[in-house]
Amino acid sequence: MQLLRGTKDILPDEIILWQYIEKTAAKIMKLANYHEIRTPIIESTSLFKRSIGNGTDIVNKEMYTFIDQNSREITLRPEGTASIARAFINNKLYKNHTTQRLWYLGPMFRYERPQQGRQRQFHQLGVECIGSLNPIADAEVIRIAHKLLNELECPDYTMEINSIGQLEERKKYKQSFVEYLEPYINDLDNNSRNKLYTNPLKILDSKNTKTQEIICNAPCLYDYLEAPSKKHFEKVCEYLEFLNIPYNINTQLVRGLDYYNYTAFEIKTNSLGTQDTICGGGRYDSLIQELGGPHMPSVGWAIGMERLLITIKNQLNKKIENNKPLVYLAVDSQNTEKEILNIIQLLEKKDISYNLDLDNNSLQKQLKKADKQGAKACLILRDYETKNNCITLKKLSTSEQQQFNIIHINDLIKTLKNMN
Repeated sequence: MQLLRGTKDILPDEIILWQYIEKTAAKIMKLANYHEIRTPIIESTSLFKRSIGNGTDIVNKEMYTFIDQNSREITLRPEGTASIARAFINNKLYKNHTTQRLWYLGPMFRYERPQQGRQRQFHQLGVECIGSLNPIADAEVIRIAHKLLNELECPDYTMEINSIGQLEERKKYKQSFVEYLEPYINDLDNNSRNKLYTNPLKILDSKNTKTQEIICNAPCLYDYLEAPSKKHFEKVCEYLEFLNIPYNINTQLVRGLDYYNYTAFEIKTNSLGTQDTICGGGRYDSLIQELGGPHMPSVGWAIGMERLLITIKNQLNKKIENNKPLVYLAVDSQNTEKEILNIIQLLEKKDISYNLDLDNNSLQKQLKKADKQGAKACLILRDYETKNNCITLKKLSTSEQQQFNIIHINDLIKTLKNMN
């Protein structure tokens, strides 16, 4: 049996890195009063069609959709925000009339060509600040992303930010943008040509050199924004400058989902080639209302965990030691196994990590295994120790041995604690 293309086993030596990121994120979120939420990985397909937009590649090409046994159209979630919005409405989280600060971490699914840092099953860490139109909310979520990446020592990243205004402003801009591009239609790359009348703003995101040359002289979206959109954006930039968070204004930056308005931003790294975005987000003030809830202005972001891991793996490996047991338990007789089970329970009560040998090897082989696994000490229990009501501690770095009476087992625990 082979692994499905676009999926990946996360093995124990890599899980350590995932856990470190999760622990770091959880600490930062707790300080900022963000609360974790977990939503199902399957949702009604209509949720994503209504929120993400029918003109997007995600809906048209990438969603894993199937009909279940009750003839319902079901989709594996391709992104997190729509599910959070649905949960917010279903569970009436708006009832207490306070801003909801939520964060999540989980698998997403998109059928696309597997590439570095993006599998068909991938994982996103995201935050959603629901209920505030204040530009400081935009700055707050950006600050949290910036703080997380700094704590993880993510190297060489830059933030790009733009305002994509409101829907009516974008409609006027789209019309002018399409009119500008039409004379060049035969010079556009195939992907951009296909998007010209369905999702023209995504052409701004094209990586094709010729298309980018054409776009250089195109109308600018910012020129179509009205005073409220510009004022909101200027305030966000003002707060970022106050926080000393560096950013570049990229007037061609758009996000691939229809629900965004006002602020859009991406954090990019120089270490991933063309697939360089590790974090993307923005404001989505009408999504919850469009899904049947109250008007709830919101802003959030998502980080691609796989891409982030590629970027910071070297830094994390320097910080994190593998899960090495402090103590290796060597048993040299079946008569001593019950005694060792008592010792195990005592070690667990005192939070001392251990590994019990289960292979019935000779004592010499067990000591070699203990050393190979990086244990600092070996607890030896043979018939000799059982008869003398004691246990032998062997320090593997010095080969020094010491015997402890079972009655005074706390002396052994203290010695192990000091070795930790």
